[in-house]
Amino acid sequence: MMHDDEPVGRLLSRREVLALLGATGTAWLAGSTLMPGVARADTPPCVVRPEQTEGPYFVDARLNRTDIRTDPTNGEVKSGVPLALTFMVSQFSNTECTPLPGAQVDVWHCDALGLYSGVRDRRFNTEGQQFLRGHQLTDTSGMAQFTTVYPGWYPGRAVHIHFMIRTDPTATRGYTFTSQLYFDDALTDNVHARAPYAENGQNRTRNQRDGIFRRGGDQLLLTTEETAEGYAASFAIGLQIP
Repeated sequence: MMHDDEPVGRLLSRREVLALLGATGTAWLAGSTLMPGVARADTPPCVVRPEQTEGPYFVDARLNRTDIRTDPTNGEVKSGVPLALTFMVSQFSNTECTPLPGAQVDVWHCDALGLYSGVRDRRFNTEGQQFLRGHQLTDTSGMAQFTTVYPGWYPGRAVHIHFMIRTDPTATRGYTFTSQLYFDDALTDNVHARAPYAENGQNRTRNQRDGIFRRGGDQLLLTTEETAEGYAASFAIGLQIP
């Protein structure tokens, strides 16, 4: 199996993406009103977001659920600092960003000890398990929300969450946008000092030493805020759909 830090195809630099505005695969940031308790920002002009590699750990599990902490195969709930993750998905057209309802947002990431579910790797074998995977359809306001845990780390990668947005997941041909989300290193240091993350140590790759992050990851950093349960993070993205 290939490693997660091996790109599928070549990732575009910000300059290259900006030069290709209007081409398939370009994503834009769209500001929007967020749910209470979710980190928020004022509405900015639309700006580009880079697409990044899917990596080797995507499994099209078709798990339509909000809370992805549980493994439905055995009922086990993954431990870790709770993270409420909200996507605001918009469509960019004619210089405007409007909410995109009915898009499928898939999320998958490793657990507190750096393991993904449903795959065989040289470090682990979790085939048949389905923890920390799931999808939601965006509502009429373009929102999709997930309850998960703060990700752990594994060798060679900064701490990250994978996501995929599909406008028509049942079609053989449809628009798909895939990328990754990242966290502030200082916040990760704080979280990973706690149990159960501390069991895995803190010898992780920091953002600027991650080759994938360096190709646009600064535009994919999550805005987070502390909550009574853990953290809330939001990510607003607009898609230019051909």
